[in-house]
Amino acid sequence: MNILIEKNIMVPMRDGVKLATDVYRPAGEGQYPVIIQRLPYNKDLPAITMLLIDIFRLVQQGYVMLIQDTRGRFASEGEFHPFFQEPADGVDTIAWAASAPWSNGKVGLAGGSYFGATQWLAARETPEALLAAVPVITSADYYESWTYQGGAFQLGFILLWALGFALGEQQRRLKTGQATMEDLGRTLQAYGNISALYSQLPLVDMPVLREVAPYYFDWLAHTSYDEYWRGIAPQEFYERITAPALNIGGWFDIFLLGTLSNYQGMKQRGGSAQARQQRLLIGPWSHGSFGGIFPEHDYGLLASAEAADITGAHLRWYDHWLKDSENGVEQEKPVKLFVMGPNTWREEDDWPLPDTQFRPYYLHSAGRANTATGNGTLSTEAPGDEFEDAYLYDPRNPVPTNGGATLIPGAFIAANAGPRDQRGIETRDDVLCYTAEPLERPTEVTGPIELVLFVSSSARDTDFTAKLVDVYPSGRAESITDGILRARFRESLAQPVLMEPNQVYELHITVGATSQIFEAGHRIRLEVSSSNFPRFDRNTNTGGAIETETERDFVQAVNRVYHNSTHPSYLVLPIIERD
Repeated sequence: MNILIEKNIMVPMRDGVKLATDVYRPAGEGQYPVIIQRLPYNKDLPAITMLLIDIFRLVQQGYVMLIQDTRGRFASEGEFHPFFQEPADGVDTIAWAASAPWSNGKVGLAGGSYFGATQWLAARETPEALLAAVPVITSADYYESWTYQGGAFQLGFILLWALGFALGEQQRRLKTGQATMEDLGRTLQAYGNISALYSQLPLVDMPVLREVAPYYFDWLAHTSYDEYWRGIAPQEFYERITAPALNIGGWFDIFLLGTLSNYQGMKQRGGSAQARQQRLLIGPWSHGSFGGIFPEHDYGLLASAEAADITGAHLRWYDHWLKDSENGVEQEKPVKLFVMGPNTWREEDDWPLPDTQFRPYYLHSAGRANTATGNGTLSTEAPGDEFEDAYLYDPRNPVPTNGGATLIPGAFIAANAGPRDQRGIETRDDVLCYTAEPLERPTEVTGPIELVLFVSSSARDTDFTAKLVDVYPSGRAESITDGILRARFRESLAQPVLMEPNQVYELHITVGATSQIFEAGHRIRLEVSSSNFPRFDRNTNTGGAIETETERDFVQAVNRVYHNSTHPSYLVLPIIERD
């Protein structure tokens, strides 16, 4: 099939701003369903537009692909303000595509990360022509698990993201004479020196972003889940969304929890019977890397997006909803997961899996005051009378980020992500380890993970982190998933409440989700600490406005973890037992 490519069609929005749009369509006469990708990262970069789908394959299968620079980005007009502009612009673009002479009036949406956000934000406006979506590695709101997590600012990702936007904006301004080469050079230098910028305080002191990415400071100003965030959160509008979605995510993706929330929330609250027919596909991937290969772990030949034929999954979804194809999509199980360990794909009836046993694993000390790390235990037996564990958290010396769902550092956003050996971290005095006995048989953990932790602190506010670790017989301690909670948000992400020093509180920490089989002879370990930097900003322990504080404000905190009959701290693991 011959393909016609039309570049930089300027599509008008309701306010007169025109957005640059490329159209890839079958040559010759005909009307076809349209698939739209809207992105702020430059539609002229094949590595971006072809990240998870082969757009030429879709065109060859009888679709029109429409790829658009969002407002204020690259070839499009207007000013860029992340998220807030996307509902109206998305609806206007869908209407334009549905009425084009090469369109049959049926529209689907595609894309990952921010252009997954453009899908949900357009879908909430219920455009009539929108009949299907495939949001990939994206979130359910843009506070939790995007800009913040558990109330902690996602410094590693957000600063990198904002600097990337700033570079694009300086390039645009340079072309129009609004910026100089010196302006662009300063932004390039900041981007290249991001490791040092992570330590710069206060967080609001980032002049390189002030003119070209002012929204960064809005994000820092809204530290709780307030109306600013609610107004753009897809999860607040599920009842208005009528398009069914195939949700695709990764076990080491920063937006995994949002992907899972969108699947569950839309299945329960979607605005139509079709919308409640959600699908979920999770692979062993991180944000921006879909090969299943990490610096310290290779999940095998079946792990890649190519092996899973993600483009084919898109096509089957679109064929069903946009071409009325009787291809069996509705009869298939709704969930497809990559199970790490045996490294195989498996279909399931729902998420969480219906036969999940949510089993508590209790924290125990070694029978004395725990002043050394690595000597706590983890078991299904409830604790009796035991000493609490204590450590000193000093924000001047935070626990360094080591793997996980991270995008640091620099342009190679998957270089430090995924499973990593934690033994170097576990030697620190401010990291507590609780380890189970060697497993007698393989144990599957598939589902959401929560830590219920009884704590106290000498400070008015502090953070608590949790990390699930697979300990090999060799001693290798490989991270699987983790989480964080800023203690002031223990009751609600919307209403922070400071602690009373040395009073015991019950915290519920989301420790992500996974599908991992711990092999026989391996041990399950939990790490507890109070920092994960620079993935998250450092809690100053003052109870004040962290974003405005400097190192002079830092307070050391003595943090205690309790595990006794009155305060039985425990890790909730989703155990799957099958013959």
